[in-house]
Amino acid sequence: MSTTSLTAARRARELAGLAGGDLVDVLVVGLGVTGAGVALDAVSRGLSVAAVDAGDLAYGTSRWSSKLVHGGLRYLAGGHLALAYESATERDTLLRRTAPHLVSALPFVLPLTPFVPGSRAWLTRAGFAAGDALRVVAGTPRAALPRSRRIPAVEVRRLAPAVRRTGLRGGLLQWDGQLVDDARLVVALARTAAGLGARIVTRCAAEELHGRGAAVRDTLSGERHELRARAVVNATGVWAGGLDPAVRLRPSRGTHLVLRAASLGHPAAALTVPVPGERNRFVFALPQPGGLVYAGLTDEPADGPVDGPVDDVPRPGPAEAGFLLDVLGTALDVAPTDADVVGVFAGLRPLLAGRAGTTADLSRRHAVRTSASGVTTVVGGKLTTYRRMAQDAVDAAVTHAGLPAGPCRTARLPLVGAAPPARLARLAAPPRLIARYGAEAPAVHALGAREPALREPVAPGVEVTGAELLFAVRHEGALTEDDLLDRRTRIGLVPADRERARPAARAALRGS
Repeated sequence: MSTTSLTAARRARELAGLAGGDLVDVLVVGLGVTGAGVALDAVSRGLSVAAVDAGDLAYGTSRWSSKLVHGGLRYLAGGHLALAYESATERDTLLRRTAPHLVSALPFVLPLTPFVPGSRAWLTRAGFAAGDALRVVAGTPRAALPRSRRIPAVEVRRLAPAVRRTGLRGGLLQWDGQLVDDARLVVALARTAAGLGARIVTRCAAEELHGRGAAVRDTLSGERHELRARAVVNATGVWAGGLDPAVRLRPSRGTHLVLRAASLGHPAAALTVPVPGERNRFVFALPQPGGLVYAGLTDEPADGPVDGPVDDVPRPGPAEAGFLLDVLGTALDVAPTDADVVGVFAGLRPLLAGRAGTTADLSRRHAVRTSASGVTTVVGGKLTTYRRMAQDAVDAAVTHAGLPAGPCRTARLPLVGAAPPARLARLAAPPRLIARYGAEAPAVHALGAREPALREPVAPGVEVTGAELLFAVRHEGALTEDDLLDRRTRIGLVPADRERARPAARAALRGS
């Protein structure tokens, strides 16, 4: 584990080497899912790599997703066959090869209530059947993702107990992939890259990029450094335009509400609710670990100019919560209200500016561009397709710089903690830890062997243990209380829980 461990001491040592003039083949700016994926792709090809981020791992958009690994059904409905196929194949890669410990099959049920006319039900069922065909083409076996089917009303109510009884005609059931946590995927990517020799440096803000490196500022010390590299990849997502003026983005905001699962009857499946009057738009209620449900999501233009400053933590618009609650209420016996909302979060999609009238119609396809200064920028895309985005970015960067590099290996390179389900089932650790840490779960659990208090929840109503916080400091690069509460764990999604857990986070940093 030591080679993959990210610590404060390792960060300081590796930044000192870079600041002292060490030359790397590839410098990656941005440590969200795409940047971490680029770092892993490049180092696994035999290149020397450094990756920096102004904040923490998964500091920006990558922690604000729906935690889904999509099979491309929406793209299929829009006629984007190549993008749909890419999503389906990348879902299969995550689900069965690279991160089976972090991705699992999630059932989605669409209740056929009086708000869903027969014509829409038929079209949706046809779309689900097309998704089944896409799964087969992508090579995903039915054992990993079952086929879709129509189910009776009694099964709908079993999977989603809060669904309205009156007029319920049954439902449509389909399956897709779900991440236990999007930020954990980023941490796993960064640690896997570190294990192969990549230098992962957080709290290091790039202020200027050029084809030979970057001017950066250590945000902990305030010191400025020049980092040297043969190739530079800008993977800063919605912030890409600030480092490469040639990139024009039109960010779109996606908002989620955080609800207690009890308010929806503890659903065993995700709820899919069509937006009335819209042909291909839905609101989802997605069950999460820890007794929560995320309800989302919106697709609204982000405020401000296209290339203007972007908030580190996007703020949902005032009407978005009402929209989500109203649509969700059309499918439930008792409509949720503002009082049921215990948290809210929003993320920005780094969409390429285009001619579409709304951000919902802008392409989700990624783009890779190399500027006249020699900086390769990768933007657009979706969390599910991060690996392909990283592959294309590294291909472009090494070609431009004339670097000798091996072929891409990441389609079959397991991430830290990955193991077949049969092996994970035999691990001596609580199932909740296995779902989050995979093969490393026993190591997390063992931290409480000498200090049993570390196996206890860090706050009332929170499942996270003190051992998890300590593990994050010792092995996952957590440097601050916010790193622990907002990214290594997701306690911070519920502000009240966050405050109750803050003393435990402080203690973990002291006890590391």
